[in-house]
Amino acid sequence: MEYYPAPGRNHLFVPGPTNVPEPILRAMNRSNEDHRSPAFPKLSKSVIDDVKQIFRTTTATSFIFPTTGTGAWESALTNTLSPGDKIISFRLGQFSLLWIDQMQRYNFDVDVVDCEWGTGVDLDNLKQKLQSDWSHSVKAVCVVHNETSTGVTNDIGAIRRVMDEARHPALLLVDGVSSIGAIDFRMDDWKVDVALTGSQKALSLPTGLGIVCASPKALAAAKQSKSTRVFFDWGDYLKFYEAGTYWPYTPSSQMLYGLRASLDMILNEEGLDNVIARHCRLGEATRQAVKAWGLTLCTQDPKWKSDTVTAVVVPSWINSNDIVKIAYKKYNLSLGIGLNKVAGKVFRIGHLGNVNELQMLGALAGVELCLMEVGYPVTLGSGVAAAQAHLAKKTPLISSRI
Repeated sequence: MEYYPAPGRNHLFVPGPTNVPEPILRAMNRSNEDHRSPAFPKLSKSVIDDVKQIFRTTTATSFIFPTTGTGAWESALTNTLSPGDKIISFRLGQFSLLWIDQMQRYNFDVDVVDCEWGTGVDLDNLKQKLQSDWSHSVKAVCVVHNETSTGVTNDIGAIRRVMDEARHPALLLVDGVSSIGAIDFRMDDWKVDVALTGSQKALSLPTGLGIVCASPKALAAAKQSKSTRVFFDWGDYLKFYEAGTYWPYTPSSQMLYGLRASLDMILNEEGLDNVIARHCRLGEATRQAVKAWGLTLCTQDPKWKSDTVTAVVVPSWINSNDIVKIAYKKYNLSLGIGLNKVAGKVFRIGHLGNVNELQMLGALAGVELCLMEVGYPVTLGSGVAAAQAHLAKKTPLISSRI
């Protein structure tokens, strides 16, 4: 039963959870089954192997946990580090803030670099810290690839270059929850040691799977880690991988069937490169709409722009929460609120997951109606037209229909 029924479909344009397409819903619509049966390992192995493709890795080992991105964070930290180990991490939005909080609760020694919200990782600061660490006391650098609270995407390749130039052996741990599978991510090329994502973002699944990929260097570190871990212990998974049964406890079988359908859609039907290009196209169309409205981005430099979420700054006399409330209550449109430091100052438009050009234009039209209703002097159709102009130039024919 819906608590707040409305005609038509809900237009879900938060930066996760995302729309779940029909093929995934159909794949998940099945009864429980015996995960110890001879048949289940075939499905298990296929998703464990194929999910690595969205991370662009052939060398890492993947782990699929029945959890959220928060659980995947915990897995990354506790399997590779010991209490008291020093970490460098950058607090530049709500989700980097929460990950750092988790690090501190596990009694890691976190060197927190505070950055202005709307900016990305300070590469010069990182360079100075690593070059001055002669004893190599820093054991890990932890970075959020795409900070969804501010619409900032960090350059992981540049971070790796800084680490290499400093000849520093620290592990590189990356939260790719709202980027992997939508924004270009190259685990092997960038020598990322642990990367993680969640099922409810680019994979367009319900919330419930935390997916972690660990490099050979990270697996070696896990053998020395002294952190307490049980549910998220990679070692337990590896034992069951070797046995060919894959799961140390009961997995979510319906989610795994959904994941299989998602991977087929991304890798085999649309193609990962095309998926990334589509997100780039929709992201730029949204930014063009914001510009046409006369509003600004929370992202302070185009080099940090995100292709999965746009955080829009409103004038000081408008409470951005009012825009989000009107969108939901009147137009059945779900937008993201501003979080923490940017609460009331920013609203967020998600363009993530299984969404196309016409869906995006409908959402932008809805935003214009909401802007008008809060008293902002928007010209109806201005943002939609700007987005249309971009999409008309950049949208290719659908590959399956050529």
